[in-house]
Amino acid sequence: MKLNRLIQEIEGKVITGEALLENEVEFAYSSDLMSDVLTIDKEDILLITGLNNIQTIRTAEMGDIRFIIFARNKKVNNDIKTLAEENEMLIIESPWSVFKISGTLFNLGINPLF
Repeated sequence: MKLNRLIQEIEGKVITGEALLENEVEFAYSSDLMSDVLTIDKEDILLITGLNNIQTIRTAEMGDIRFIIFARNKKVNNDIKTLAEENEMLIIESPWSVFKISGTLFNLGINPLF
């Protein structure tokens, strides 16, 4: 599924990475535990999380994750935005819960990582 369609489906707002909106995503992973995210060994996945801090971006950087949805209306601060821009990441904010985002994307054909 193209990321630009996905954003519409979850009432998302693009914060950074508009240039990546035409990319396709096939797999997603939901977690607030960044230690679990570090175990992922797959490229071009979408991370869905409610953990809104700089460590989320640093973890994504280490795991080559370029697409992140911050759930539960978590707002991205300037430090997160700057680091995401430096790493050419697509950051999306959504008012929905992690559970609702995950279920909706699953129903739209996005595959779970595990």
